[in-house]
Amino acid sequence: MEKNEKKKIAVGFINDIRTMEASVLNALILREAGEDLAQFFLSYSANLISKDPSRILENSSSLMLMGYLIRAHEERRRFVWSGAQA
Repeated sequence: MEKNEKKKIAVGFINDIRTMEASVLNALILREAGEDLAQFFLSYSANLISKDPSRILENSSSLMLMGYLIRAHEERRRFVWSGAQA
């Protein structure tokens, strides 16, 4: 997938979740991440932001990118694992 296409998909998804009802977004989070991972991210984010509140913008961006990189890593692992099963 090209970088421009990735950006378009990311922007579209962010726009979608910005307009979701809280209950729908919460259900999506629980379905995709689960309660344990959601709590981990909350704790990690709170810890990171509390260390230097003046860098909240940079830290927020870093957290979003970290989530993206985790998903990319999951996809690579899934692809390698399923390829090994073939």
